[in-house]
Amino acid sequence: MRVLAIDTATPASSVALGDEGDLVSLAVNVDRRGHVEFLVPAIDFCFSQAGWDRDEVDVVAVDVGPGQFSGLRSGMATAQAFGAAVGAPLIGIESLTALAVRAATGRRRIWAVVDMRRGQIASRPFQPLPGGVAPDGDTEIVTPDEFSAMVESDTADTLVVGDWHALPASVWTDLHRSRRGRPRYPSADVLLEIATIRASNNDFGRPETVHPLYMREADVQINWQEFRSEGAWPTP
Repeated sequence: MRVLAIDTATPASSVALGDEGDLVSLAVNVDRRGHVEFLVPAIDFCFSQAGWDRDEVDVVAVDVGPGQFSGLRSGMATAQAFGAAVGAPLIGIESLTALAVRAATGRRRIWAVVDMRRGQIASRPFQPLPGGVAPDGDTEIVTPDEFSAMVESDTADTLVVGDWHALPASVWTDLHRSRRGRPRYPSADVLLEIATIRASNNDFGRPETVHPLYMREADVQINWQEFRSEGAWPTP
């Protein structure tokens, strides 16, 4: 089973090709605003390295968030267009799940975080299991202080992974049972591993049925009522 995986939920955009879960090619770029410019050349590069034709792809995997609004839109649009063009189904994978799967821990409860900006993060706890992880709570958008309180109240030893660098130093003052670890960002090579397992269980959908997990409105919203009242848009 050949998989194209696309991840643009965070500043680290990545594209990967895999065959039966084995990584064949990978392209990565870290740039908060460079998702669109990166994607098409990265896909071309990966197919060139693999020596594959595009219609040889069986499944397209994409990070559905939570994450940056513009990044998610570009990744989702590319994945949906590619899947529709070659007739490949889509598998949407949450960024927090990708982080937790790659976390290096054998026993600590995992708290995966993604920087949502505006002084907030998205977070979700996971329990490590032999060969993987299992969600152990809901995905939430919280402030640094709220996150600190959540982890502090956790009775288990914990490992925080993801973009914890975005949190202020004060968050870690009282978290004596918590460690910080890698990865910082989700990556397409992890997506293709997860997608291969899910595809083997027929857990996928049509391109138009997979939607991004924004969790909140975009950073920039247009007030259409005010826009029209200023005469910049014709009123019917």
